[in-house]
Amino acid sequence: MCKVKAMASGLLTVVALTAITAFFAACDSKTKTPPFDLAGSDAKAVALADSVMAACGGRENWENTRLVTWDWFGKRLNVWDKWTGDIRVESRRSLVLMNLNTKQGRAWKDGHEITEPARLQRALDYGYEAWINDSYWMFLPFKLKDGGVTLKYLGEDTTAGGQKAEVLSLTFKNVGLTPNNKHHVYIDKQSKLLVQWDFYTEAKDPAPSFEVPWKNYQKFGEILLSDDRGEGAKKKHLGLGVFAALPASVFNSPDPIDWVKLQSVLTNGKKLSSD
Repeated sequence: MCKVKAMASGLLTVVALTAITAFFAACDSKTKTPPFDLAGSDAKAVALADSVMAACGGRENWENTRLVTWDWFGKRLNVWDKWTGDIRVESRRSLVLMNLNTKQGRAWKDGHEITEPARLQRALDYGYEAWINDSYWMFLPFKLKDGGVTLKYLGEDTTAGGQKAEVLSLTFKNVGLTPNNKHHVYIDKQSKLLVQWDFYTEAKDPAPSFEVPWKNYQKFGEILLSDDRGEGAKKKHLGLGVFAALPASVFNSPDPIDWVKLQSVLTNGKKLSSD
């Protein structure tokens, strides 16, 4: 039986940023990332990962989903064009518009554009790392067979919420800045949805650094996404949406986005928070 560990929100952010560093290379199309470690993975684990993808809409629907928006726990707005790599990462004081593939872009702080090269590079690095962190917390079910990942089937267990689940272990083979991380994901036996995520800073650690549930799956466009990581409203991803189209200004202009005006092209989802 797993027990949910209490943690400060600051620790959650720090651990999350550590957790996703193994995800860096897989997100960069210019990086020569090794393929998914099929040879080193269990056949049962691979089949279960495929079942998770299917339960969330399937790989084809995931790849055909182009434009997604979400607000990471109400703290940071993300807009992502999955096909071009363009992103918009926006918080109360900062804005980054960049491309994930080229790592080029523009940034603003308190409404003023950052042009000094060193400061701009730091801002772009922040935008890139923030997007990776936020997207891992949102799209993990679709990342189980990323490049460099090795999957092992650990058997059956019970989540902190009492659900019977099958457990997969994810480790990383020569990818990212912290390849010693490990993840355990709990898959509901009936729905095949990912229902809990345990993160280990080191694969050899006897206990996870944190455990979080994945709850409240809903359909957005043609895929299922979960917006609830437990601990009440403070751990809810706000304003999830899948768009059929967005104006170019979303990715190249610092002007505020009129989301009400864009509801006509919202494939599914809720209005983004304006906080």
